[in-house]
Amino acid sequence: MFTFLITLEVLISIFLILVIIIQSSKGSGLAAGLGGSNIGAVFGVRRTSDFLTKTTAILATLLIVIALVINLFFLPGKTSGDAESIIQSTQTSVPPPQLPQSLPK
Repeated sequence: MFTFLITLEVLISIFLILVIIIQSSKGSGLAAGLGGSNIGAVFGVRRTSDFLTKTTAILATLLIVIALVINLFFLPGKTSGDAESIIQSTQTSVPPPQLPQSLPK
């Protein structure tokens, strides 16, 4: 399950990057170089902008939610046994410090 969620997280992040690059900025930016300037001809300028904005919001929300789920439930190395062993190992008895013996006169 952990591997599936990590793979899904990587795919969502790649799609999010692509959707952000395709969006046309005020200076046309990277969208013009990658063919994003012609995407308005498919849906219309207004509908394209709405579609890309909603897609960005949905992908960003999914990215955050899946990252939280991974960190809270599936992060490897987070077991209660490890925490208990750390606590027990710090409670070792240390002998009290001894005063140095005085030198004979």
